[in-house]
Amino acid sequence: MMLLRPTRRSFLKTAAAMPAFALPGAQAIAELGGPEGGNPGYFRFTLGEAKITIVSDGFFSVPTTGVGINADPAEVQAFLAAHFMSPEMGYSHTNHLYVELGDAKVLVDVGSGSRFFDTTGRVWANMEAAGIDPMETTHVVITHAHPDHIWGVRDDFDEAIIPDAAYYLGEAEHGYWMQDDLVSKVTPELQQFVVGAQNSINVDGAEWELVSDGFEIAPGVRVIDTPGHTPGHMSVVVESGGQQLIALGDAMTHAYANFAHPEWFNGTDTDGDLTVATRKRLLDMASADWMAVLGYHFPFPGVGHVKREGDSYSFIPAMWQFD
Repeated sequence: MMLLRPTRRSFLKTAAAMPAFALPGAQAIAELGGPEGGNPGYFRFTLGEAKITIVSDGFFSVPTTGVGINADPAEVQAFLAAHFMSPEMGYSHTNHLYVELGDAKVLVDVGSGSRFFDTTGRVWANMEAAGIDPMETTHVVITHAHPDHIWGVRDDFDEAIIPDAAYYLGEAEHGYWMQDDLVSKVTPELQQFVVGAQNSINVDGAEWELVSDGFEIAPGVRVIDTPGHTPGHMSVVVESGGQQLIALGDAMTHAYANFAHPEWFNGTDTDGDLTVATRKRLLDMASADWMAVLGYHFPFPGVGHVKREGDSYSFIPAMWQFD
């Protein structure tokens, strides 16, 4: 129903129980080793007059059993292997959008903080590595209230890390997570998600403005309704100089499966049918209007374009440019 299980232990237990995949060498091909000392956690480009920085919050690995749960599992595993990806364990990046346009400095989502995976919670350090002072952020927009998108809003004293920013959350998203006695209406393994979302929304020092489709966060930055993954999920559109980019949030979570098989939905999606309808709308809009896209969980930096191919699509990574 929600995004992920609350602990890595349950993921690892599930993974250990999975049968080995039949294609020899597929996992070895997909998993290149990381370098000593890590890689840069930020990427810069421009969109019209907007200065864009993609900032990583880190990564996490989860079993692929949640990918395409309405499809034949063997077909899903074969698809992943054919794309040089492990058919057993996924590897999700966490790509945050930071926009500097006019007087606005807008951060989309705040990551996990120290409350989720120990491989996440790096957005603040990576912003500083990119020469960005997080405290200068003027607007914080939350696409949805899952752990890896909102739990980083508060420090160890349960106070907002960026107290001077304006905070924005979808009205429908807020209504869902803050409904009375929600914690008793979900399965036990998801209760931590509810408590975490409510604690994050109730954080001291953040005054939330609840928004809906088309609301302008700042000149050139607006939100659009993209429900399905969660009831009130929103995406963020940046527009400048006749160019547009959509920060998809988790409306699309896989840079290959979601494009080639937009009809597949995941175990992380609250409403599978609505997720698919939203995804198809986004794909059609982005491809028809030549809008760039940013996938929060796409391979870093997650920025590219949508190419239509009949009834399916493909993700075309954007070309890096050096000055």
